Amino acid sequence: MGKIILFHGTPDKVIVPKYGGGDDKHDYGRGFYLTENMELAKEWAVCRPNDTNGWVHKYELDTDGLKILDFQKLNVLSWLAELMKHRDAADSKRYRMLSKKFIAKYGVDANEYDVIRGWRANASYFYIAKEFVRDNIDIDILEELLALGGLGIQYCIKSKLAYSKLKEIQDELLVVDYTEFNDKYNQRDIEARKNMRDLVDSDANKVTKVFSTLFEE
Repeated sequence: MGKIILFHGTPDKVIVPKYGGGDDKHDYGRGFYLTENMELAKEWAVCRPNDTNGWVHKYELDTDGLKILDFQKLNVLSWLAELMKHRDAADSKRYRMLSKKFIAKYGVDANEYDVIRGWRANASYFYIAKEFVRDNIDIDILEELLALGGLGIQYCIKSKLAYSKLKEIQDELLVVDYTEFNDKYNQRDIEARKNMRDLVDSDANKVTKVFSTLFEE
């Protein structure tokens, strides 16, 4: 893979990525999150409803020698299991019990990796997750649903080694206009939810292989 260019959208003009930073409850836990897609980074920089412009920081990541866990190369259920470790799709007792079983069966040990690559769990994702754990979504349409969700692919920098190989290209800092890109973010979400609801309501969603049936032997 060698050196790749990544972007970080944020409300902050000055940021210093540091090992151990971030939020345990973010998609893949603590880490520094970036994307290869500059347009998505611009939207993510202004996705809060606060009317202030954002910033896109450009980085170079030297991937040589890094262990990268790429969820696009794994079963989509493994990705869902990773998210369930950090984010709750529901607050019911049933979900708490079943999610533990789900993680035990489909989860992978992400701790040995330097970087995690996979979809971003935005608002559209939570629509999918909630319907999935309510047994309203068949596993056969899960991947298509995620594609319709326009979630975007993100990278999460996890290890000290990965942080040491991440360098900001300081002179390419971009300011992001709030009005233009917050509107794009909201429109993407509205369109994604409509497309996903249409698929969930279609005959393609047979609702036979669902969340609770995954634990049947």
